[in-house]
Amino acid sequence: MSIASAYPGGTRPPRAVVRLRSVSDQTTAGSGYADAAEDPRAPYDPMPHGQPQVGVGPWQGEWPQDPRLDPELLVNGDRRNVVDRYRYWTMEAIVADLDTRRHGFHVAIENWQHDFNIGTIVRTANAFLAAEVHIVGNRRWNRRGAMVTDRYQHLRHHATVPDLADYLHERGVRLLGIDNLPGSLHLETMAVPREVCFLFGQEGPGLSEQARDACDGTFSIAQFGSTRSINASSAAAIAMHAWVREHADLGSADAWRG
Repeated sequence: MSIASAYPGGTRPPRAVVRLRSVSDQTTAGSGYADAAEDPRAPYDPMPHGQPQVGVGPWQGEWPQDPRLDPELLVNGDRRNVVDRYRYWTMEAIVADLDTRRHGFHVAIENWQHDFNIGTIVRTANAFLAAEVHIVGNRRWNRRGAMVTDRYQHLRHHATVPDLADYLHERGVRLLGIDNLPGSLHLETMAVPREVCFLFGQEGPGLSEQARDACDGTFSIAQFGSTRSINASSAAAIAMHAWVREHADLGSADAWRG
C-alpha cells in the first residue's frame, strides 16, 4: 500500500511548517526561539503514519459549566498534545491538576552551549511528571524540542551548579549526576532515592568540573556497543524511567501508556 493511499482522499496531509525568527529576534517565550503568538507550528507532533489530526473538534451538545474548560477551545476544538482527560481544559487548570500528583524527582541540565537536548529532556520530564526542571548556566535555551510541554512544567534557573545544589539540599533532595566516570554507581543495581535530582551535562563533554564537585554522587548506565556514550536526552529518559519503576504508582489511573 502506498503512503498516499493510507489517507482519506489519497492525499497525504502537508507537514507542519516551522518558522524561526533570526537570532536578534529570539525571545524566551513560546516554543523554539520564536514568539509563541507568532509561531505557526502546530502545538502537537506531526504524525505522518497516523491520523492527519489529533485531538477533538468543537464541543457538541449542551454548553458545559466546568470552570476548568477554555471557552475558546470549546468553540474551535482542541488539537493540543495532551491526554484525553485534559481535552478543552485551560493550561492553568492542567498545571494545577498536575501539581496535585507530581513525582519526587527533579531533572537538571547544564546549559553552557545551548544544548539542543534540553527541549527533549524537558518533554520527557513532563511525560514522567517531574517535580521541577532546572536549567543551570545560560538562562536562554532552545525550546523547540520541548514541543510546548514546558508550559506545563515548573522550570527554575540557576547560575551555577553549587547554586542548584544549595537549593536542593535545603529541601532534602539529593543531587546525582549521570556520567560514565570512575567510581560511578550502576543505575541498574543502585537504589534510586525517592527525593532526588538527576543532573545531566552537555552533549560531548558531559558533567562540568563544578558539577562533579557539587554532586552527592554519580551513576552510569550500562552499555554494550562500541560507542563511548549515549545521547544525553536518551540517558535522561532512562534515568527518569528508573525512578518511575521504583517509586511511581503504576497501578494508578493516573498512569497511562503512550
